[in-house]
Amino acid sequence: MSDKAAVEEVALPGAAKPTFFAKVKAHFKKWWWVHLIIFCACFLIIALPLVYVGYPNIAQDDINDSTLRVESMVISDPKPESFQLDQKQTIGSGSVFHPKIYEFEAEVSLQGSPPFATATVPEVVSAKDNTPVHIQQRLDLTDPDQFAAFSTAVMMNEEFNLGVYGRPDLKLGALPKIDVKYNKTVTMKGLNKLSGFKIESLNLDPGREDGNNANGTVFIPNPSVLQLSMGNLTLDVSSNGTYLGQSFLNDLVLVPGDNRVPMLSSLNNTRLLAALRGGSTTIPLTIVGNSSVYNGQEIPYFTAALAANELTVDLNLLEVLG
Repeated sequence: MSDKAAVEEVALPGAAKPTFFAKVKAHFKKWWWVHLIIFCACFLIIALPLVYVGYPNIAQDDINDSTLRVESMVISDPKPESFQLDQKQTIGSGSVFHPKIYEFEAEVSLQGSPPFATATVPEVVSAKDNTPVHIQQRLDLTDPDQFAAFSTAVMMNEEFNLGVYGRPDLKLGALPKIDVKYNKTVTMKGLNKLSGFKIESLNLDPGREDGNNANGTVFIPNPSVLQLSMGNLTLDVSSNGTYLGQSFLNDLVLVPGDNRVPMLSSLNNTRLLAALRGGSTTIPLTIVGNSSVYNGQEIPYFTAALAANELTVDLNLLEVLG
């Protein structure tokens, strides 16, 4: 046996091999900023198209799918180139989104024709079930001739189409404000040629200081939602082509539903009696609007509508004479 001390080799413990999760942790600790940039870039790539492409498209589609219904329209204090408008309408939408629609200017027209005015539509938050919108303003006519054509269409048709066009701003929650196209056509009931017009009574009244010689009552149906302050109406009356005189409806306010209106007349009684033929007590009358005057000014658009509508009435003298 050797005298030298035996040397024993002892293995030192090596460093532990890092786990997968430790490697990942170390990687993110070192390169976190790179991943943050990548995340932000991916987020923007997804979010920006949604905000600036998807959101406007969805908003426009919802506007296109919404409905507009006019509940009432009151036209008062008419002048040749303006009138006071008080209009109540409702907007319907089936969308799950309810954005704010900011006040905007809307061109108004008879469908297919140039606009006759620009109305200010107030701010509204769209709701699912019939959001009310109330317009009250002095409406200046940008094209009085077009409004005369519109008034004539209202007078002559059972229904007419009102066009409304504008570019309102719209905002939903924290999303940015965008502009959309508002282009609606509203079908409304017209006056239908005043179908059902009737002279209910006629009283001979000679010697009046105003020069008229008869008074009575006329029945005027109004199936529309329009209330019209038309002023003093002058109507030309004839029978079988023979001019008989004029009738007057003063301070006429035509309201929705049935209207019974006082009437004054200046008639040629000789011609009136001559219109009775063969012992008949019925006279066929033709009545055409001559003019509409409000506060001393003729209202051309109402005059045009009245002149376009030729009323024919069978007047039974035994029934109406008081």
